[in-house]
Amino acid sequence: MGRVQGKVAIVTGAAQGIGRATALLLAREGAAVAVTDLNGKDAEAVAEQVRAAGGKAQAWPLDVSKEAEVAATFAEVAKAFGRLDILVNNAGISGANGTVEEISEAEWDKVMNTNAKSVFLCTKHAVPLLRRAGGGSIVNLSSVYGIVGSHNVAAYHASKGAIRIMSKTDALAFAEDRIRVNSVHPGFIWTPMLEAGAQVPGVAPEAVHSAMAKLHPLGTLGEPDDVAHGILYLASDEAKFVTGSELVIDGGYTAR
Repeated sequence: MGRVQGKVAIVTGAAQGIGRATALLLAREGAAVAVTDLNGKDAEAVAEQVRAAGGKAQAWPLDVSKEAEVAATFAEVAKAFGRLDILVNNAGISGANGTVEEISEAEWDKVMNTNAKSVFLCTKHAVPLLRRAGGGSIVNLSSVYGIVGSHNVAAYHASKGAIRIMSKTDALAFAEDRIRVNSVHPGFIWTPMLEAGAQVPGVAPEAVHSAMAKLHPLGTLGEPDDVAHGILYLASDEAKFVTGSELVIDGGYTAR
């Protein structure tokens, strides 16, 4: 307990999945958490769960692809909690299936705006607050598909690759400010996003789940808490000498 005691964290896309698990874990470990999500109602439910357990949290509805919303929300968080120490850039979508030949420009832009542009915007407006606090940690959610390729879902993979290199660039840019920036690369994690994408007409959900699990040498899918614990490490002072790194949490997916 208390691994991030007294720190203030913003988690984007925190209403479900990895973001929700991260917000709850950071709060259990002593952080005050700004729970942000496009779905403000579900974000409030997560914040209420934190408060019911004795933690400190507030919810903000936020479209991370809109700079005006990001700037205003981050300013409100700093005013409400007095500082900012941790930013978890988790918000993201899988977007349209297809190769670059098959998807539209609008489909490409939607994924890139939600996944990659959001990291740019949130980092831009977090850095002055982190600098004011004397430093801090930014954790960016990439994917195994920010490391290796696949034959499909081109926009998603491109966005996650962008996040990987953005993390290294920002780690160098802000090292003198004692702001650490790292990326996390999950394998297949059983979240609502993955569950929605696993619907195959005429195939039982259990069969799809089993097939995805077999993609990992450990023979199982990950759970949101598996990733949240990695994020907690990078957010905490335990990782004070870790920046520009990639934490892979993938059941061995990329080891082959």
